[in-house]
Amino acid sequence: MSEQNKMIARRIFEEIETAGDMSVIDEIFARDFVNHLPFGDMHGLDGAKQFFQMLRIGFPDMTSTVKMQLAEGDMVATRWVSRGTHTGEFQGVPPTGNTIEITGIAISRIANGRIVEQWGNPDLLTMMQQIGAVRQPG
Repeated sequence: MSEQNKMIARRIFEEIETAGDMSVIDEIFARDFVNHLPFGDMHGLDGAKQFFQMLRIGFPDMTSTVKMQLAEGDMVATRWVSRGTHTGEFQGVPPTGNTIEITGIAISRIANGRIVEQWGNPDLLTMMQQIGAVRQPG
């Protein structure tokens, strides 16, 4: 079961974030999915679609690579790295053409073959510094 759950969680990064296939959302997320993020929770399939569309609008060439996964029971922890070019508006920041490279951890809870809950910790400070929305120290 753990290997199956890892493959489900991996699809977020390979098929949605990198390939931009939003139809995968309906396949792997539960209807009552909750995504816990530093800037607030997102609910349901519509919340998931809004989140991933926001990423693809801001960084249409985004690629995300799974660096490590650990699984136990119904939980999967994924360490990832994402790269992209800020060519669309993101979080109210107009496109800068700057490239980003950030890392993060996502912990997914999977039931009946679908992700029902996820806790995401992307390095938002680095991302906002790289697109020029936050000044870098020094």
